[in-house]
Amino acid sequence: MAFNIAVDGPAGAGKSTIARKVAEALSCIYVDTGAMYRAMALFFLREGILPEDEKAISEACDRITVTLSSREGEQQVFLNGENVNGLIRTEEVGIMASRTSVYGRVREKLTQLQREMARTTDLIMDGRDIGTCVLPEAQVKVYLTASVETRGKRRFLELQEKGQECELEKICQDIRQRDMQDMNREISPLRQAEDAVLIDSSDMTIEEVVAEILALVRK
Repeated sequence: MAFNIAVDGPAGAGKSTIARKVAEALSCIYVDTGAMYRAMALFFLREGILPEDEKAISEACDRITVTLSSREGEQQVFLNGENVNGLIRTEEVGIMASRTSVYGRVREKLTQLQREMARTTDLIMDGRDIGTCVLPEAQVKVYLTASVETRGKRRFLELQEKGQECELEKICQDIRQRDMQDMNREISPLRQAEDAVLIDSSDMTIEEVVAEILALVRK
């Protein structure tokens, strides 16, 4: 049986960074489910579909194929055969992903692929509902969070490094909005699984969080 680690938590908690480093330490596969939802969101944006138009979004799912591959240790996300790694990390795509991931057809399409990967592959998977819905049988579950202010500052510095203009308060406002949407959506809302370990990274370094998760795995 494959060994699976599920990492859930709100936007900007550092799930992707942490999960990637844990995967490296354990020599297992890292699956960024958020990137998969962002790839679908990019398609909806390109098609000019409004996030509240559930019918159009559900129909568009039939025209979308999202696949993953690895290149030099980095996960590559393909949307209908196009590598979209460099296109899916904008705030616009992130907000669209949060608003459209509430729909059953969107989640159904990607959940099936994620579960198939987990059956045969040792992996760490991060997202919003991995431990509660996608991989409820995962051997290790973590709920990684941080304060809104901490998450906003991290995102602010990340965008600044990329040379993008941004406002800290606007970023924090967007994070609060995404938290509300993710935690109150009807299908698979963001919440801590009963058997998940809570890690608040507000005052922790990346290395400290990674070490804590590795300790859980070794148990």
